[in-house]
Amino acid sequence: MPEDDYRLASYDYALPPELVAQAPLAARDASRLLVLDRSTGGVEHGRFTELPERLRAGDLLVTNRSRVFPARLLGRRERGGKAEILLVRRRGGGVWDAMLRPGRRLRAGMSVLVGPGLRVLVEPDAVHESLPEHAPPGAETVVRAVRLLADGMSEDEALERFGHAPLPPYIRREPGDARREMDRQRYQTVFARVPGASAAPTAGLHFTPELLAGLAERGVESAFVTLHVGLGTFLPVREDDVARHRMHDEAYAIPQVTVAAIEACRGRSGRVVAVGTTVTRVLESIASAPEGLRAASGRTSLFIHPGFRFRAVDALVTNFHLPRSTLLMLVCAFAGRDRVLAAYREALREGYRFASYGDAMLVSAA
Repeated sequence: MPEDDYRLASYDYALPPELVAQAPLAARDASRLLVLDRSTGGVEHGRFTELPERLRAGDLLVTNRSRVFPARLLGRRERGGKAEILLVRRRGGGVWDAMLRPGRRLRAGMSVLVGPGLRVLVEPDAVHESLPEHAPPGAETVVRAVRLLADGMSEDEALERFGHAPLPPYIRREPGDARREMDRQRYQTVFARVPGASAAPTAGLHFTPELLAGLAERGVESAFVTLHVGLGTFLPVREDDVARHRMHDEAYAIPQVTVAAIEACRGRSGRVVAVGTTVTRVLESIASAPEGLRAASGRTSLFIHPGFRFRAVDALVTNFHLPRSTLLMLVCAFAGRDRVLAAYREALREGYRFASYGDAMLVSAA
């Protein structure tokens, strides 16, 4: 493998701020679709509504049923000043791992008033002190344990009442922005079922019931897994040698019905099409285990970067990811760093919309 594939700087590129999508299009499936041939590097341009024509009868589309919960809490510190808390992992008993901002001013024992009847107490346990890749420039963000103190309501009721959609900070929303209500619906896939994610599996945001019906009519079958996005996706790569980066684990599950669907797809020479990097990580985590493909649940810390041997996924639907991110590295591992970055350069020239609310890619072999 080329030495440059291990260098963090090799995954950098200039992303103009105006190309980072700030809101979804009026229709979910109206996004543009860049089609990258992972064998040749050839690129075609189309629309997401054309996805059924790009897939084949006998292919298997695997989606992530993870459901985003209102994980972002906005409040004021007990000594004054705004505070923001993003819940990323439930420990139980009201205790969560959370990303705090401004982190340096939220020390153990301090509390944040979120709303009437909901206070968040900062616990002594520091989980990971780091600036996450999704944090805005200059933000002081740390990851610590916090305790939710809800008065007269359950924890889930408090989150539904006071929580906001956990948009990444590069999507800007001012207080009172009318788009916040829209975000609750649109920052969620139409097949979301299992609550627990602190960020949406964004490749799935493009799908509509009508598009899924069109895929079924085409003869493309569907199956699902679950992976709840958490710190593994949020935290940045700090090592110059990317192979030394260690992912935080994230919860996943794959049912027997999906295992059977994958085996049937292989039997008819169809392709397994992963909708997003989250699905890819689940399928490859299972396929890489000594037991091979099987029904399972647990936590995965699999970091896929160039040099990884894919065993489960044949094609990938994904968004355009931020520079230096583990998500970009996964796509580069799948199709080759030079081909992916060349496709990104063309997408930039063509004015594609990047990141969570942006346009999509289909990466496959012709």
